Amino acid sequence: MIDTIRRTVSESLQLKNSFFTANEGQIAALARETCQGLEQGRKILLFGNGGSAADAQHIAAEFVGRFRLERRPLAAIALTTDTSILTSVSNDYGYEQVFARQIRALGRSGDISIAISTSGNSPSVLLATAAAQEIAMVTVALTGNDGGKLGGMVRYHLNVRHPSAARVQEIHIMIGHILCELVDEYFKGP
Repeated sequence: MIDTIRRTVSESLQLKNSFFTANEGQIAALARETCQGLEQGRKILLFGNGGSAADAQHIAAEFVGRFRLERRPLAAIALTTDTSILTSVSNDYGYEQVFARQIRALGRSGDISIAISTSGNSPSVLLATAAAQEIAMVTVALTGNDGGKLGGMVRYHLNVRHPSAARVQEIHIMIGHILCELVDEYFKGP
């Protein structure tokens, strides 16, 4: 058991170091655009399936509440939380439309769409990202493996090139936390 713990922690730390060294510029650019958008009254719409749905909810909660610093609440919505919408859209249009329908209803030009998918190939996430493009939202994807189809569809592609969904998700939530911290710094109170 100790060997497994050490191997897992070592693998995670090495992956985090290499990923954030390679992507810090892109994360900073995304944070700047996110801050500017929020300052102009834009909102963040986040979505994904399974563990990625949980990450979307977690990150949205940090924006609406606060991450570390006291600041005004910021507009962020996880499209994974309204069971009436999720079930009615799935029933009437098919599950693959569950996020796209919400993007079309809630998204506006300049809003930020954050798609989270370890495979980058989830039909519900791909269709929502296509809808976000049509509306001229700022498109972001957090992916794993080779990024799948999603990677080529977005302005900001943060791809964790690793086959383990667990390692990829660990970095996805850290990206979310870093983004929240940078936004907190930008909007912090006196």
